[in-house]
Amino acid sequence: MIPAVDDELWSAVGDPVRRRMLDLLLADGSGTATTLSDRLPVTRQAVTKHLGVLGRVGLVHVTPSGRERLYQVDEAQLARAVAQLASVGSAWDARLQRIRRIAETIQRGQDG
Repeated sequence: MIPAVDDELWSAVGDPVRRRMLDLLLADGSGTATTLSDRLPVTRQAVTKHLGVLGRVGLVHVTPSGRERLYQVDEAQLARAVAQLASVGSAWDARLQRIRRIAETIQRGQDG
């Protein structure tokens, strides 16, 4: 059985722009919509929308900083996402191994 995953969380990290944003925030420690938009191929408004999605699933948290808002990755939530991915990957690895064994058994039966 494949472990349950948080679909909203995986939808949020499924977007390549949001993954790149997380990478940048992790590398820099924090960032604003303006600093992120300077390094991404999207507008500041698009960055703000992406940050909203990441915020709704708890992957980033925001702190007011003057006229800007400072975003940081919630490392505990990111660790949860990584653990879910590892768990799903292990479940699929086990399924694929069973499929391989079945295919080998069928092949041996046809060769014999």
